[in-house]
Amino acid sequence: MDFSIKTFDAKSTVNATKTGCLVVGVFENKKLSASATALNSKGEVAAALKSGDISGKAGSSLLLRSLDGAAAERVLLVGLGADEKNVTDKAYLQAVNAAAKMLTGLGASDAVIDLPMPQGRDLSWTIRSNVLAFHESVFRCDAMKSKKDPATNGVKKIAFVAPAKDAATAKLALAQSTALANGMNLTKELGNLPPNICTPSYLAETAKKIAAEFKMGVEILDRKQLQALKMNSFLSVTNGSDEPPKFIVLKHMGGKAKDAPTVLVGKGITFDSGGISLKPGANMDEMKYDMGGAASVLGTMRAIGEMKLKLNVVAAIPTCENMPSGRATRPGDIVTSMSGQTIEILNTDAEGRLILCDALTYVERFNPAAVVDVATLTGACVTSLGHHNSGLFTRHDDAHDKLANELLDAGKQTGDTAWRMPIEEAYNEQLKSNFADMANIGGPAGGSITAACFLERYTKKYTWAHLDIAGTAWKSGSAKGSTGRPVPLLTTFLMNRAG
Repeated sequence: MDFSIKTFDAKSTVNATKTGCLVVGVFENKKLSASATALNSKGEVAAALKSGDISGKAGSSLLLRSLDGAAAERVLLVGLGADEKNVTDKAYLQAVNAAAKMLTGLGASDAVIDLPMPQGRDLSWTIRSNVLAFHESVFRCDAMKSKKDPATNGVKKIAFVAPAKDAATAKLALAQSTALANGMNLTKELGNLPPNICTPSYLAETAKKIAAEFKMGVEILDRKQLQALKMNSFLSVTNGSDEPPKFIVLKHMGGKAKDAPTVLVGKGITFDSGGISLKPGANMDEMKYDMGGAASVLGTMRAIGEMKLKLNVVAAIPTCENMPSGRATRPGDIVTSMSGQTIEILNTDAEGRLILCDALTYVERFNPAAVVDVATLTGACVTSLGHHNSGLFTRHDDAHDKLANELLDAGKQTGDTAWRMPIEEAYNEQLKSNFADMANIGGPAGGSITAACFLERYTKKYTWAHLDIAGTAWKSGSAKGSTGRPVPLLTTFLMNRAG
């Protein structure tokens, strides 16, 4: 889909716009947006609203053809909610999604979107919301199908209206939004691939392709190198699998040479059977999504690479399978992590923290400005927060509160929201072991919190936050598929850091 910006100056009018379809807004109180008013010279738009052909309710729509006084072949009316003076984020997104759905089925070749912005939002937010909605409307999960899903014959070129004075801002927002959408698409594609295709080696090859396309540094560490680094916690998870583990390091050095990098660490379990602590068979196929953290980090790196973001960012991705076999790690085994701390493995299905803890130790060498790890870590986080918010965990002090607020604000900017959860010393009592420095689980109570407390023990030398995305990285049921989250949150967080 090809996007562009259409600017209006004082002499140009919306009703003179030549396009296959012009999208404008209407409201439940029978009011028209400014662009809809300009098209209402013969009263046809107001009549359609008054007659009840369209309610104005957010997400409602009505297609009009050959409207008198309009140069556009079609005019698509979309509802923006109750009141023209208070367009909410939710109502706007419903309207945009309705427009995207309609336009993908139209015979028109191009369209112009001219909708009023929600209260408190700016041009960049509205352009990003539109770009992501239209990308989502044409995204397909048919990569592995012998017969592809039917291609839509809908609109291929879409222009967003902006005032002439804001042309530069709009064009920058469009370029950044397109890069973000491309990053999300990569994350979704990786997540949706089956685990016999998307292996640790496949993720490593993907990282190499990103590095080549966007001129990043890349290093792939194999088993012998991991052994030399004494990443025994990470390696314990790989014992039962024939697939070789990989540790991916991807560097986007867009800032000043001496600037400390922001580090993203992504959990990359390409299939999680639970190991010896085998998961139930129902829905186990969805454990291909247990590399959602890795996929989102790769998608974010692709996005900032396309943006040429002026910030130093390092991605560190430990990736492997967690499988049962005669070689697999057993409940009761004790391993020594790269940090030297020992871990009693009471449950082999709590494996994400075992690969992340060595990665979190490894990234100390970068003297990071901040580290954010991203992981589909615990079902307990889904129980706590459902599928709306990712769980955000970090320590409580000025530096960590600042980092937490940066991440929360980035989530609010994009709608890819997170909710801060506690990390307190009291929860560490649940991780005590009689035989090692710690156990890898703390029981069912507060499971997402004790998992974060486990990781926190490996992050004492830098500012750190943990995102548990188990409830937000993919959807189940008839809508099964990767969501592309939290690429918007992470990318916007990095953009804000770059200024």
